[in-house]
Amino acid sequence: MKYRHVLYLTGWLALTTLVPALAQDRRETLVVVTEVGPNSMDIHGVGANRPSYGVSWNVYDRLITYGKKTLPDGTLMYDYSTLAPELATSWQVASDGMSVTFTLRQDATFHDGTPVTAHDVKWSFDRAVSIGGFPTFQMKAGSLEKPEQFVVVDEHTFRINLLRQDRLTMPDLGVPVAVVINAKLARQHATPNDPWAAEWLKNNVAGGGAFQVQAWKPGQETLYVRYDGWKSGPLPTLKRVIMREVPSASNRRALLERGDADLSFDLPPKDFNELSKGDKLRIIGIPIENSMWYVGMHVTKPPFDNVKVRQAVAYALPYDKIMDAAFYHRGIKLYGATWSRPSSAAWPQPFPYSPDMARARALLAEGGYPNGFETTLSFDLGLATVGEPTALLVQEALAQIGIKTTLNKIPGANWRGALLKKDMPLIINNFGGWLNYPEYFFFWCYHGQNAVFNTMSYQNPALDKLIDEARFTTDTARYQDVVRDFIALAADEVPRIPLNQPYLDIAMQKNVTGYQYWFHRQLDFRQMGKQ
Repeated sequence: MKYRHVLYLTGWLALTTLVPALAQDRRETLVVVTEVGPNSMDIHGVGANRPSYGVSWNVYDRLITYGKKTLPDGTLMYDYSTLAPELATSWQVASDGMSVTFTLRQDATFHDGTPVTAHDVKWSFDRAVSIGGFPTFQMKAGSLEKPEQFVVVDEHTFRINLLRQDRLTMPDLGVPVAVVINAKLARQHATPNDPWAAEWLKNNVAGGGAFQVQAWKPGQETLYVRYDGWKSGPLPTLKRVIMREVPSASNRRALLERGDADLSFDLPPKDFNELSKGDKLRIIGIPIENSMWYVGMHVTKPPFDNVKVRQAVAYALPYDKIMDAAFYHRGIKLYGATWSRPSSAAWPQPFPYSPDMARARALLAEGGYPNGFETTLSFDLGLATVGEPTALLVQEALAQIGIKTTLNKIPGANWRGALLKKDMPLIINNFGGWLNYPEYFFFWCYHGQNAVFNTMSYQNPALDKLIDEARFTTDTARYQDVVRDFIALAADEVPRIPLNQPYLDIAMQKNVTGYQYWFHRQLDFRQMGKQ
């Protein structure tokens, strides 16, 4: 180990001895080391990153959640086919299917002791559909679009009036965005220019979930403490969770192997591959549903507005090298298919592209660039352990067909904001759809009316029509046909080129219990514990 790493570890361990949680029973404290922490306490905020989803999940409650199931290896996993109570004890769908009425817990309180009421639910949902950006589109994915849909029947009864019958409405209520905020507290910090208290909620929490944020030092540490007044589930056995940001992957691994950290879930695939061959730590790897790493091309400006140029890039990528050198096979290949139209509606599934440099050069010439061109290839430094080696391999391969790329390394805290600007011509990115339905992924990533994760600004009315039909049809056979059609169209137009479906890898001490895989890829502290 390098000398500076020893100094770092020594300093970090000295610092942790000053944290009060570590002076208490370690069985009640979970120490997590991670590369990047939250950049906001508000999941509704502009540019909130993925670690912010974890804050939302543990600090706020939702009306409903999901059931769970046990995988063959004993790992717990959420069950997207089963909905379960959280703040709502029960719900009733109207006979015409056009409204759902929820009965709320009467003993639920926020962290400051304020009772949770239907007024809080309405204000929170009104906020989500009105604030714009990601949360508004997330709600829209379940046809939750207007404040007028949300009705306070009485203090503990809340109704949603549906705009249409949508298979995604109820599942959408169980995702991290559909949080219930302490409206009374938040309103105290609202202003005429900031009616939703976005500035205050970015740095403060107004929740009632199982954990509170006791301290947050951006770029360093987030300290959670259990909320003993939580009523939406069994009281967690963990009293404290320390999430420490340790940028160096080698330091995170060393802390785990020394037993000074309990868990990490963002080590490089190389480390997970090596650790899985030993028996000191428990390693769990689960394919992330509805998720992929991809190369994306901005289709509204030359040269990537030309489909032949995009197809040329797809035939030039070194897929196997990327799987070998960047991901160490901690994922499922999404390339090499031979179909012109897929035989199944499974998603994600391999696209019909494999390396073929001769074909790539021919397509590039047909697209008007026989001598290639220069562009910028951007990636997220917060995920550099896989993003950077992937970028280097893509850069090397594209150079062989005359495309010269300059790497643009964007800090993790700024990546989401950079994506939303929609001005990067060529990117390496990953996306995972929370709800495990093909049309949900395509709604976010391909629909022309979606301004958020359609990062390539792709618009095709024919594809939009297919996505919408899949969302609302009740004909199972027709649904299967429509999904196959829009997958085929996306492969032909190829605004994004799938690389692989990654694993969510977790490394933990063997005395850590209760880990559960969730679609949002963050830790759920509520059922975790230590033996």
